[in-house]
Amino acid sequence: MTESTLNPETAVFREVIPAGDWWVHEIKKGQTLRILDLEGNQAADTLFFSAADPTERYSADRTIQEQASLYLTTGTKIMSTEGNALLTIVADTCGRHDTLGGACSREANTMRYAHDKECMHACRDSFIRGAQEWKVELTKRDITSNINFFMNVPVTPDGGLTFADGISAPGRYVEMRAEMDVVCLISNCPQLNNPCNGWNPTPVEALIFPA
Repeated sequence: MTESTLNPETAVFREVIPAGDWWVHEIKKGQTLRILDLEGNQAADTLFFSAADPTERYSADRTIQEQASLYLTTGTKIMSTEGNALLTIVADTCGRHDTLGGACSREANTMRYAHDKECMHACRDSFIRGAQEWKVELTKRDITSNINFFMNVPVTPDGGLTFADGISAPGRYVEMRAEMDVVCLISNCPQLNNPCNGWNPTPVEALIFPA
């Protein structure tokens, strides 16, 4: 784990993202984005896009290949579908972030839990709404791999994935330096059917620091 040297008072932008809500914002090259887990164990499902060309976006495959690890932490280069570094993780007080579990959807909630869960809000809905706010036309087909900051998805001995209790805590954070102008789209996960949010979704905060 790596502590940040940045003082929150120097942030040029900060906003609390309510539980279940979304947030979209451009991060300029050289700026640093901090995602802060305010109350602990809150998954922040996140997509990154090149601001110049939204068809260039976060790639889980290239990110895993670049660092030879399934989990993201300090030093990880967050790679794009074109093989370019979007951001670099420069500080991390949680120590593990998931890039395999994907984002919840109403359809997946129905399949995994029960038919009566279909009406529950999900991260894929938030991604679409956030894209509309950004004024970029995305459909669910455009929403591929995402990062689940603060989410614990262990790989079992037989290669399976499990949604486990989080390892984050109040006040823990991850910081990323933008290596190009990027757009960050966060769904502050509303999931109530597994322990990824401690069964109780809570707010997170986004802070942007100058280059």
